[in-house]
Amino acid sequence: MSIEGTLEVVDGGLGNQVQDAGRSGHRAIGVPVGGAADRMLLACANHLVGNAPDAAAIEMALAGPRLRAVSGTLRLALVGRVKASLLRPGAAPLEVGAWRTATLFPGDEIKLGGVEGVAYLAVSGGLRLPPCLGSRSTYLRARLGGVAGRALAAGDRLPCGPVAGDPLLEWRAEAAFTHPAGPLRVLLGPQQDHFTAAAIGSFLGAAYRVTRDADRMGLRLDGPPLQHDAARGADIVSDGIVPGAIQVPGNGQPIVLRADAQTSGGYAKIATVIAADLPRLGQLLPGQEVRFAAVDLAVARRAWREQQQALAEWRARIVSFRPAGVVDEAALYQANLVSGVLLASHAEGDRSLLPWEDGI
Repeated sequence: MSIEGTLEVVDGGLGNQVQDAGRSGHRAIGVPVGGAADRMLLACANHLVGNAPDAAAIEMALAGPRLRAVSGTLRLALVGRVKASLLRPGAAPLEVGAWRTATLFPGDEIKLGGVEGVAYLAVSGGLRLPPCLGSRSTYLRARLGGVAGRALAAGDRLPCGPVAGDPLLEWRAEAAFTHPAGPLRVLLGPQQDHFTAAAIGSFLGAAYRVTRDADRMGLRLDGPPLQHDAARGADIVSDGIVPGAIQVPGNGQPIVLRADAQTSGGYAKIATVIAADLPRLGQLLPGQEVRFAAVDLAVARRAWREQQQALAEWRARIVSFRPAGVVDEAALYQANLVSGVLLASHAEGDRSLLPWEDGI
């Protein structure tokens, strides 16, 4: 029987926390949905280790953590723009790339390097921390979920599920969902009437740049100021906010809300990023250029369906492999090695190993 495992955090790195698909149903009390900044990459990491797509994993940003397997056999999957080293006692470090799994036995460590955007490390069976309001996602502002509602730190222990199947069999797939560099697609509104026609034209035609004022809650952009309609102004009676909403305060510079967006706000919203493009928001970095393109609801729905279909097709192409140095016993037993030895000996003129030629 497989033993449930435990990962110990040797070094918490920077900006690393537990995330799943988020906590729905609590916005009325001011708790945002939250969850993974890039849900497509979270799903990919989980699929590689055989989990449900919304299982809790480690979301990494800036510098990944260093983790040690304390108990059990643990299969990990790494997805995103990040590299890692597998550290095994008595052996040379082994580089582990993204979009594949690696198995840790007690005493093994995995050391994650620098991260571009966000990346994910999923564990077979998921991270089994206690849920809070139906989710294991970390919400830093309210200290909810994850490990005591905070980022990972040295000494933390993360309970995990056991490996299912052969512990010496790994899985991999091609890199996917790297998010093309085209404009972010938006639905205009819900308060586009608070802006002049020239402002909407500028919003859809100009390039904006991500500033350093960016976190999981949102990011501020810098570009041509968007002028509000003189009669309506920048302020509204506070109403609901969703991830992807683009607020424009009085200075005319857009603020794009991300996964940990607040539940309500009083600035006019010029547009909302469509669901299929929300994962791209999680990958934006300070200094990067952003453009917007308006689409209608039919296009937004079709893009979502196409994205889900692409994920299903990618999942179907996951394949197993044996890492270098691991003997494939199944293939070994299927091969007729004895005949191979005999035929080789016969070719060399040694007939002593061919008993059938003596009538036996």
